[in-house]
Amino acid sequence: MKKLSLRGAGWLVAGGTAALLAACTSTPLPPPEPEPPVVVIPPPAEPPPVVEPAPRAVSSASTPRAYRRDAAGHLYTLHRDRIYKGRMPPLLYAIGVIQVEVDGKGEVRDVSWMRAPRHAPEVIAEIERMVRAAAPYPVPARMGKVVYTDTWLWHKSGRFQLDTLTEGQD
Repeated sequence: MKKLSLRGAGWLVAGGTAALLAACTSTPLPPPEPEPPVVVIPPPAEPPPVVEPAPRAVSSASTPRAYRRDAAGHLYTLHRDRIYKGRMPPLLYAIGVIQVEVDGKGEVRDVSWMRAPRHAPEVIAEIERMVRAAAPYPVPARMGKVVYTDTWLWHKSGRFQLDTLTEGQD
């Protein structure tokens, strides 16, 4: 067996150290993959409560003229912020006479003008919109269906009165 000299032993130690260091210093590891985002799935929503439709108003009117009061009251209730309060001034912006056909369920089937305020097409459109939007009307139980006529008195402010429920005119 050969004896190692100090010089040979030094090289051996240096080589072993170098090998050890080389083994410890490898190529850097790739960065860890990001964790997938946490998705929170909300619990199933409770179904909305069942809302029973409001019972429809029923009119006991036996004539179109009598039904007109029920329809006017219905329109006034829905458009209370648009009603002209008090007596109307002598000069109105528009006056229109309209016929409304209401079926046995209170739905509007037809709107026709007997006297349209042609100088104010915006009033014609607004009255028709309001009449249709007010459905369902009181059900004309005794007549099955009804065609009633009413006169709209229109102020320049956009407020109105129906002739059936008017407070008069100065």
